[in-house]
Amino acid sequence: MRSKIFIVVALALAVTGCAGRNTHDLLNKTTVAAPASDIAATHEIFVATTRQKATKDPRQVFDGDRSLTTSYASVDVTVPKTHQVGAIERAKGSAESNPAKDFTATRVTYYEGAPQFAKAVGANITMRGDRALVFVHGFNNGFDDGIYRLTQIVHDTKYPGTPVLFSWASSGKTTGYIYDKESANAARDDLEATLRMLAKTRVKSIDIIAHSMGTWVTMEALRQLAITGDRDLGGKIGYVILASPDIDVDVFKKQMIRYGKPDRPFAILLSADDRALKLSSLISGDKPRVGDYGDAADLASYGVSVVDLSQTKGGDRLNHAKFADNPILVQLLGNRLRTPAGLASEEPDPAQLNNIGQGLGKAVGSVAEVVITTPFRVLTIATGG
Repeated sequence: MRSKIFIVVALALAVTGCAGRNTHDLLNKTTVAAPASDIAATHEIFVATTRQKATKDPRQVFDGDRSLTTSYASVDVTVPKTHQVGAIERAKGSAESNPAKDFTATRVTYYEGAPQFAKAVGANITMRGDRALVFVHGFNNGFDDGIYRLTQIVHDTKYPGTPVLFSWASSGKTTGYIYDKESANAARDDLEATLRMLAKTRVKSIDIIAHSMGTWVTMEALRQLAITGDRDLGGKIGYVILASPDIDVDVFKKQMIRYGKPDRPFAILLSADDRALKLSSLISGDKPRVGDYGDAADLASYGVSVVDLSQTKGGDRLNHAKFADNPILVQLLGNRLRTPAGLASEEPDPAQLNNIGQGLGKAVGSVAEVVITTPFRVLTIATGG
């Protein structure tokens, strides 16, 4: 028992979770100017959050403390022209962000309540093509981490709609796993309410990407929608993508039984070498997590597509965010997301996947492959090295 505790503590100290900095400052103390020619794009990220507004350090904007109500904001973020696909370029430590080199938050707008926010996000949805992408972050995320990850996803995938971050109250600490788990539980109703709010706009498709522990919040919100008899919000739920799900396999199966077989593309991205989920499994009594589960066909029997990324490289030693930090996998995700879910086939296009697979081979070597298990068949994207 003592050895297991030692392993858990050692992993906790080694794991940086889903974040990469010791500080969670989002805003600069002073404005750092950069020529317009150095900026690739500015993205407006809409936010619904169960975090408290940061008062001790306003640069964080929202901190890791829980709020009993949902707060709303939007954040403008610039992406430098030097940006590399799959990366999130950030200033080191507590240094000021340089827009010519780093992702930089330049403005925060606060909304007084849900009606004001709904009006603003609804107008943006109408202007940008009637689609919204909701991103739900994972364990050990500060508010800044979620903002920058969604900005990177939207930028790299060239997503054509409105980005919305649902930021639940993660402590942003590697030692905060249990706190984060309870925060995720507390945020279920808030995510459900946020999805319902978006569905009342002119949006035609609400796509969802959830990562790590954020997949738990997402599955619970979807389960709650199913219980009310409106699981797809009048047909407006589009893609559901669960990346590295930090959910007990048996619990996930019960959630899917309640939700039912999806009518729109519903994908699970998993990887057997996910070190962050190894820690979660140890904490949870050696119970397998969905994100590193070895039986793809078992999961696919619930009506989902399972994408096994075990043979591809991640952007860091944890292999916990391959979907976003591997450049070719981001391309695969983008190609899928740019086709509205209502028009997408239930199975991926093998020709398109093979083309991407060849690119994957050039990027990460001849041993790489992606295995996609659908309710219908298994597709292997082998690379030619």
